[in-house]
Formats: sequence, C-alpha cells, structure tokens
Amino acid sequence: MAPKKKMDNVAEVYDSVTDGLKSLYRQRIRPVEEAYKFGEFYSPIMNDGDFDAKPMVLLIGQYSVGKTSFIRYLLGRDFPGQHIGPEPTTDRFIAVMHGNDDKTTPGNALAVSPNMPFRGLEMFGNGFLSKFQGAQLDVPLLHHITLIDTPGILSGEKQRIGRTYEFTNVIEWFAARCDVILLLFDAHKLDISDEFRNAIESLKGHDDKIRVVLNKADQVDAQKLIRIYGALMWSLGKVVKTPECVRVYIGSFWDQPLQCNEWSRDLLQREMSDLLNDLKNVPKNAAVRKVNELVKRVRLCKAHAHIIGHLKKEMPSMFGKDKAQAKLLSNLEEHFLKVHRAYHLPVGDFPDVTRFRGVMEGHDLSKFPKLDLKLLDNMDSVLTKDIPKLMAMFPQEGTHSNAGNAVSESLSHVGNNLAAPSAPPQIGYTAAPAAPPAPPPQQQYQQPQYQQPQYQQPQY
Repeated sequence: MAPKKKMDNVAEVYDSVTDGLKSLYRQRIRPVEEAYKFGEFYSPIMNDGDFDAKPMVLLIGQYSVGKTSFIRYLLGRDFPGQHIGPEPTTDRFIAVMHGNDDKTTPGNALAVSPNMPFRGLEMFGNGFLSKFQGAQLDVPLLHHITLIDTPGILSGEKQRIGRTYEFTNVIEWFAARCDVILLLFDAHKLDISDEFRNAIESLKGHDDKIRVVLNKADQVDAQKLIRIYGALMWSLGKVVKTPECVRVYIGSFWDQPLQCNEWSRDLLQREMSDLLNDLKNVPKNAAVRKVNELVKRVRLCKAHAHIIGHLKKEMPSMFGKDKAQAKLLSNLEEHFLKVHRAYHLPVGDFPDVTRFRGVMEGHDLSKFPKLDLKLLDNMDSVLTKDIPKLMAMFPQEGTHSNAGNAVSESLSHVGNNLAAPSAPPQIGYTAAPAAPPAPPPQQQYQQPQYQQPQYQQPQY
C-alpha cells in the first residue's frame, strides 16, 4: 500500500477535514436528528454552510462598553452600518464579513443565502431578521475571521418586553457556532443587568470559548484598577457557574493612545497583546473546533434519542395517550435517571429538564419512532472510528503557522499602540546632598548655686 501523501498546506488539510465532517454528518448523524426532531430541542439541523463558515468571534456587552469600537480597532477602519457614541447606538446584530465592496446586506437575504452560515436564523422569524444585517468590506483580517456585533444590553425591563425576538435565544444560537465569545465590561460600569445575566447564563456549555475584556481601563489609576478587577471577578463569580477562573483581559481597545502612567501602560500593553495573540490562534484552531462541536453534538443527540425512545416505550398503545404523556412529563427527572442507569450515559449529556418539558409539551410522543439501535450504532462509529481518522489528518505542530502569520499581518496596524517602550524607565540616582552643618551646642541652663552667707560675730 502506498503511503499517504503528507499534506503540509494548512488550507488543503482544513478543507479535507471539513469535507470529512460534512460527509459524516449527512450520512450518520443527520438521519438520527431528523428522526427524533433533535433540531427542535437543541440547535437546528446543520447544512454545508455551517461547516464551510469562517471562524466567528461574538462580542457581547451592555451599551457603550466599546463593542463596535473594538471591531473598528481590529479592522483599522470604519465598517458599513457602524454607529459609535456614548448612548445606545447599535440596535441590531451585525455580521462583519469580507467582501470586495463596502455594502450592507439585509438579514432576510443572509438567511436564505446558501453559502452563508446564517440559514438557521430563519427560526427566529422576521422580527429578528429585520434587526440583523451583514456588513461587507475588504479588510485582510476578514479573510480569516467573521466578527459579530450585538446590540448593547440595557438594564430596563421595557427593552426586553419591547423586542420582537428572544435575545437570549439568539445569543445561544450564535454561541454554539462561534469560536470565541468576548464579554466586554466598562471599567466605569460593572453592574450586570438581568438581561445581561440571562445572556451570560445562556452561554452554558461554551465556557471554553468565553474571554472577558475589561475595557477603558486606561482611564483609572492603578489603585482603582485593582479594586475594579476584584469587583468584576466577584460579580462574574455569581453568574458564570464554572469552577475554573475566567480569563480577564485588561486594556483600552480603540484608536487612541493609552492615557495612563508608565506602570499601567506596561500592564495594559501586555494584556492587550495577549488578547490579540489569542485571536490570532482562532483560524489555526478552527478545524479542531469544528470536530469538537460535532462530537459534542453527537453526544447530545445520542442522549436525546435514548430519552425519546424510553418515553415512547412507556406510552400506551391504544387509549389514554394524552394522560400518559402528561404523567411522563411531570416525572421527567425520574425517567432521566432511568435512562442514565440503563444506558450508562453521562449526566452532562442530558438536557435541562424544564426546557425539555416545555418543548415536548408541543409534540405528540406517540408520533415519534421507536428507538432504532442501528441508527445509533452508525452514529457511535463516528466517535470511535471516523473522528480519530480525521484527527490523524491534522498537520503536526508548526506546519500550520501560515494561518497565524496571515492574521498577524492583518493586525499589524494595531502594533503601534501595543509597542513596548524602547527601554524601561530608568530611575536616576543623584549624589546624596551634603549633611547640613551641625547646630551649635545648646547651652544648658545651670541653676545658680546660692551660697548662704556665713554669720560673723562682731568683735567688741
């Protein structure tokens, strides 16, 4: 047998892995998802555009924290549809993509485009698509990454009620498809509103993608910055339910020089450089991320199929189906435990009970098919045989540096703001001043000695 040709070109390897994932999904995974309606309980059915999409970076934050300015900072120029100001300016989701000409594309057109990864957004209806648009421009960075700008989150309840779409559901949809999620905070406004809290909680399961950015940190002194950092970590600890510490990047991401002293400047430059290096690795890790997301999806689909099959088996064959289904849904925790013990499925692969119950109430259990073990065996072979073969196709360490170098070149315009000082500030030492002359000795007060006059007897 002839040895396999070694593929040193990262583009060739990336396309080969992507094509393999698409083939496995169409043949082994999608039939199970369609049979048990996986897309209605989790994320929608995937298409080829989801696999061919460029890596995406999602920016989330409250209003005026600098999300749009951050994108402009990376691009080095304005982009179509950009609005920057101290008031809530961005009122829609904007996908900043590469294009030969500067233009904007409405959300409805993006959702039906076969070569775009946004077809799944049709499930949110025209209420969301009217608040979604694409911005296309010719910038080198966008050859490798797509940036997703989101509306600023306000703290009022009226904003949430007035929306024609569910904000957290849209965030959850983008989070499942993004490679990096940036949570931006303003150093002067650390409060987390209820809707922002819900948006962060909807990122559950994507903890490895989250990066926290403390923006506008150059406008506070070092002592206040330490207190702000501690307050931010305390606030995040109540929202991000993870035992690991969240990585927080500190900086000021806009096109103006840092406004701070030398001590703070060195810290901010190092932090901003670390974040940019993290973003440079996104295209290099895109293929690995796609494999990871597909494996995660297969595990969820397997647990979902077993749950549906178990509930289907508990249903009566003739009469009383509605009553039996209501009883099953009221005791979902018990049935989840039975499925876990019967098939030895990890607890982390099971869905949220409340959400699963809410979706299942709109379906008829009797119309679901019985558990097809052959379909599940085919899907299991994806994890045990096919995915390891795809992983073997990845280039060895150091052979796929071209993607990182290309992104580094596209971010060269931000190097001036991050350049370290030519030499660290030197502390000048001068000769010690001469000691002042010693003060004249103080004269001590001596109490005069009183001599008692001697009495002399007069002589007669």
